[in-house]
Amino acid sequence: MQRILFILILIIGTFTLRPIFSQTPSSFTPDQALQKLMEGNQRYVEAKMKNPRQGAERREELTQGQNPFAVVLGCSDSRVPPEVIFDRGLGDLFVVRVAGNTVGNLGLGSIEYATQILGAPLILVLGHDQCGAVDAVLKGKPLPGHIQELADHLRPALKVEACQKEKVPLECSINANVDSNVAQLIGSGPVLAPLIKAGKLKVVGGRYDLKSGKVVLLGK
Repeated sequence: MQRILFILILIIGTFTLRPIFSQTPSSFTPDQALQKLMEGNQRYVEAKMKNPRQGAERREELTQGQNPFAVVLGCSDSRVPPEVIFDRGLGDLFVVRVAGNTVGNLGLGSIEYATQILGAPLILVLGHDQCGAVDAVLKGKPLPGHIQELADHLRPALKVEACQKEKVPLECSINANVDSNVAQLIGSGPVLAPLIKAGKLKVVGGRYDLKSGKVVLLGK
């Protein structure tokens, strides 16, 4: 029932919300958006950040609407803030963050809004090394409060049994989690899959290295 209600809101929003809350969709193609992200990350790695579009003028401009050129599904880890590691400014990225960079229904709805209504042409699922959420699942110990619900949601994507056979199970599961969420988003209807098929949207996975600051694309 909730899913049906969201779809109705989304359909109505396509015709009514865009003029109010959004400027025109991003003019970038999916590949151009990805290149823009990676160029920003390279500046960050080299400590040559431009810190673009962060001043009062940009802030005032965004009162008229937003048209982010990329969606980042990232981990809540305080060491991995997308706007910083990609050297981007206000209104550039539509960020959805949850521990373990996992897709739930609420996160998926946010991503659908960013792509269908705001017109973002790229989704990056961003994992990172030393992920505490993934590590907690691999250890398999009972967790307090709602943390256990998060772990239970994460577990299927981590390929725990298969990754336990690898030399570094944590590294294996971090990558498996990114790949699983990328696959889920690519196959997600009724919003994302048609956009991808039409060439208007691309979903990629990446992994952030805490020490170097570099993002490496997975599956490349």
